[in-house]
Amino acid sequence: MTDDIQPLPVFDFADRPDIADFERAANTGRRQPLRGFDADYTDIVDYIVRCTHKIWEEKAIGLIYTHYAHNAVVHSPAGVFYGRETVVRNTLQNQAIWGDLRAYADDVIWGGNEDEGYYSSHRHVNTATHTGYTEFGPPTGRKILYWGIADCLIRENRIVEEWLTHDGVTIVKQMGYDPLSLAKQAVLPATLHTHGEIDRLPTGQQAPEFAPVPNADGDPQGFIRAVWQNLWNARLVNMVREHYAPGLVAFLPDARKLYGYGDYENFVITLMACFPDLAVTVDHQCVLGDERRGYRVATRSTFQGTHEGYGPYGAPTGRRVSMIVISHHTIQGGRVVKEWTVFDEFALLKQLHGRIGGASDSGPDVIEASQ
Repeated sequence: MTDDIQPLPVFDFADRPDIADFERAANTGRRQPLRGFDADYTDIVDYIVRCTHKIWEEKAIGLIYTHYAHNAVVHSPAGVFYGRETVVRNTLQNQAIWGDLRAYADDVIWGGNEDEGYYSSHRHVNTATHTGYTEFGPPTGRKILYWGIADCLIRENRIVEEWLTHDGVTIVKQMGYDPLSLAKQAVLPATLHTHGEIDRLPTGQQAPEFAPVPNADGDPQGFIRAVWQNLWNARLVNMVREHYAPGLVAFLPDARKLYGYGDYENFVITLMACFPDLAVTVDHQCVLGDERRGYRVATRSTFQGTHEGYGPYGAPTGRRVSMIVISHHTIQGGRVVKEWTVFDEFALLKQLHGRIGGASDSGPDVIEASQ
């Protein structure tokens, strides 16, 4: 251990630190190796929480030039954006819409190291007042509150790739708009829905794989990955009662907060009924914790499916959709006790009901924030 690394733990959100705790710890030395990072950051959690605070709440937007790579790639419900200047543009435009936005860090689950890069999954609750103009009209003055999760790959103080998702349909509703009506006004590229068959089953008519579920305390990432595979791809909805706690609390899009088995099973079955060929691909995971305190697992996935069933997204359109889905699971006693699963249902509605054939909008989604 080098002299500038303090023998202290990285900030753990089990202790519920707030922004004042992070600010008091600034410039007190490293809690973990951070080669190339600004000297005031103590660990990777501190970096994510305070750079978000600096850029969004202190409005030091120019820090994007020192905190994002010049060729950064940002994956969002509105599309994939390239380059640091695009991050600056999107941030300025969103600051103009939500002048008093506050991003309250609820958890940061991370992995990696200074050589390969750190990976963080930052769950946050945002509040703001709609004080700026959007493509939908003038300011409404309405208050909003919504969940978001941002996954980042960071090397030497710079975010090189980012995956964003948030509860977009809640934002639109709280602004006073009808999400379905707005979605029908969206113009989609002509090539958006020219997809092939979804690869959910191994080959053609073969049965889906039933993944063995490892012990949650021995392999928490593998536990979530196997439960996710069996629940969503193999349609084993009994995974909920087998591997979730009876007192489960789940936070889902459209500001839903579900309790217990029945509510959660209904969410899963309803989504699969709307998209009968729904397939889930796990793209990345990281985990923190131990058997005594429990584990927190962050899982980023891609959901794909064809809209062939009735449900909350309107009559079947036959269209193919693809969504970034980020989940945080809390495991205690070998079972999932809490879940946060975030995806943008407003972006989903636009994929289903937007007009096909026009040029895609070159600007950012008006409700998409780069944090």
